[in-house]
Amino acid sequence: MTLESLIEKITQQAAAADSLGSTLKFDFGNDEIIYLDGSGEDNVVSTENKDADCVVEITKEDLGAMMTGDLNPMAAFMEQKLKVKGDMGVAMKLQSLIS
Repeated sequence: MTLESLIEKITQQAAAADSLGSTLKFDFGNDEIIYLDGSGEDNVVSTENKDADCVVEITKEDLGAMMTGDLNPMAAFMEQKLKVKGDMGVAMKLQSLIS
């Protein structure tokens, strides 16, 4: 998936989900970021590279596969296809955004 298509899909799902109550950043490397600010009433998606409560390092392809159901998030974590830095509780809330 392209960065633009991931942003579009995450924005749609974030709008339908409850606020995360914190901030989250997907870091794809090469300065490609998706930042999710769920600290307010709504989840707001951007490409700003700001500090976040939780940072998920993952490839765009693997995140796309998780969003389509082709890759199980727990399997991705166990296979080190995604790495979590910061608040693991925030990472656990991702299921509502990527499924």
